[in-house]
Amino acid sequence: MVKVIASSLRKGHVVEQDGKLHVVLTAENVHPGKGNSVTNVNMRRIVDGVKVIGRWRTVEMVERAEVDEREYQFLYHDGEGYHFMEPTTYEQLAVPEDVIGEQGAYLQDGMKVYLKTFNGAAIAIELPARVTLEITETEPVVKGQTASSSFKTAVLSNGTKTMVPPHIGVGTRVVVMTEDGSYVERAKD
Repeated sequence: MVKVIASSLRKGHVVEQDGKLHVVLTAENVHPGKGNSVTNVNMRRIVDGVKVIGRWRTVEMVERAEVDEREYQFLYHDGEGYHFMEPTTYEQLAVPEDVIGEQGAYLQDGMKVYLKTFNGAAIAIELPARVTLEITETEPVVKGQTASSSFKTAVLSNGTKTMVPPHIGVGTRVVVMTEDGSYVERAKD
């Protein structure tokens, strides 16, 4: 365990609170006009998966556990969860659905991700910032609307929805952010 300042907490960090380890899901530093600045943290308790909210003054010291972070390759998904392989040792690791969460929609065969493990159990995943997906469903292209700054809903090949410019049609490959599913650009391939 290492003591760190509360304002330095980020997604994926593991902290100790009340004698139990928690993985940070979101961390936000709030600076009100009056009073002390605080760090609000949403966490998941590792032992039972219960979500907990933590709140510290930004200058307060927090116990942070050291976790092992390594690159893994995504293999497949089945009833046991998501399966990954460590590329140097070929060791396989099954990760439960609740650790992956909504990010599972963006996993693709052979994708390289970073898994954070603590005592051999996966506690957090970090996907590449962007992925390329194909549009499977959207409204037809309307002539003369290409210069407009409006957006339309599109369904991607992984089943998620995003907002795309009006000139993007079905079959077009687009780049989206894995964090929030937002459209970035047309794929260059």
